[in-house]
Amino acid sequence: MSVEIRPAEGKLGILLPGMGAVATTFIAGVIAARKGLGAPLGSLTQMGTIRLGKRTENRSPLIKDFVPLADLSDIVFGGWDIFAESTYDAALRAGVISPTHLAPLKDEMEKIKPWPAVFDNHYVKKLHGEHVKQGKNWMDLAEQVMADIKRFKEENGLARLVMVWCGSTEIFLQPGPAHQSIAAFEQAMRDRDPSIAPSMVYAYAAIKMGIPYANGAPNLSADFPALLELAREMNVPVCGKDFKTGQTLMKTVLAPMFKARMLGVSGWFSTNILGNRDGEVLDDPESFKTKEESKLSVLDSILQPQLYPELYGNLFHKVRINYYPPRGDEKEAWDNIDIFGWMGYPMQIKVNFLCRDSILAAPIVLDLALFLDLAGRARMRGIQEWLSFYWKSPMHAPEVYAEHDLFIQLMKLKNNLRHLRGEELITHLGTEYYD
Repeated sequence: MSVEIRPAEGKLGILLPGMGAVATTFIAGVIAARKGLGAPLGSLTQMGTIRLGKRTENRSPLIKDFVPLADLSDIVFGGWDIFAESTYDAALRAGVISPTHLAPLKDEMEKIKPWPAVFDNHYVKKLHGEHVKQGKNWMDLAEQVMADIKRFKEENGLARLVMVWCGSTEIFLQPGPAHQSIAAFEQAMRDRDPSIAPSMVYAYAAIKMGIPYANGAPNLSADFPALLELAREMNVPVCGKDFKTGQTLMKTVLAPMFKARMLGVSGWFSTNILGNRDGEVLDDPESFKTKEESKLSVLDSILQPQLYPELYGNLFHKVRINYYPPRGDEKEAWDNIDIFGWMGYPMQIKVNFLCRDSILAAPIVLDLALFLDLAGRARMRGIQEWLSFYWKSPMHAPEVYAEHDLFIQLMKLKNNLRHLRGEELITHLGTEYYD
């Protein structure tokens, strides 16, 4: 039996806290696709298919034809940034998309200008905001964010909204007393408690207004009891954390192969050089600590050293990120992997991924926005583990571990879509029968 899903009627507003390289690349790509100037490559919602029934049935529709997703023509963009420049000027400065490709998008992108952001230099030390909200406490700032959202919805005649955090990585924070209940959190916001960070203000504002929320950075953001309680109370779907783009994407492909073949791993050294704003922010040790926690969690979760101590019990895993301005958004990721096989003989794998962070992240923003909108119309609430496919450090229920294996994540995502439409789940069991 299928789940009742409200139709995707009317316009969908996509709210973007942080309108830098990732957000402007995403906006440019969607506008280009609407104009027929480029295909939305990398987007599962736009390019992917889903198998239905047995292989002999040959039913593999496009995902966007199988579930009722918002159409690209119905998307309206809005957001906040610490710099006042339009998304066109921000995209030019980011240097991800060439001026030639931006030129036919200029008229639309120049009209999309960010609202003043909630920002505090304490949480992102390498950036200095010029276009920043002023308020007496965090709650005051949250109310200003909610006023922005209400105005945006009314002025554009929007039917629905989603929010995807595209801002910078904040300093490392762990849940404390202020994060344990809605009452404690709201009081901490009124007290301007330093354990509350700007990304939490946005998450609170979205969830309080019934808007699905996704966290594209490793920030704590909404991943603590108070906001998860609020999400359940308000029937809001949430997910995160940290877009899975370059090096970690490779790890979630390679590590499952090692475990599937029972090959041991003694060491995995990862280093990155990048020169964009993200690289500058991560040059601060406190922000890097937040990113490091996100990146390091992947291998333990996939390889399960507690189950395979001979293979992975002594794995040495090191991650480095180096700010190198000449590289811009074209990040280079190096991995040296020391593995061992039959009779303990050592082998090595070297991976050199010259990727473009924002090019890989932009389709993730699109997919998350559309899938979260779908989840909201299907009355799903709380953590959306079926969207783990997109995250370095997926949010998950406290009683289970996070699933990091890319292929299991994809199977889970597609099975969730099959469930929503009343189709048989695919288990990949064969057709053989035994007496």
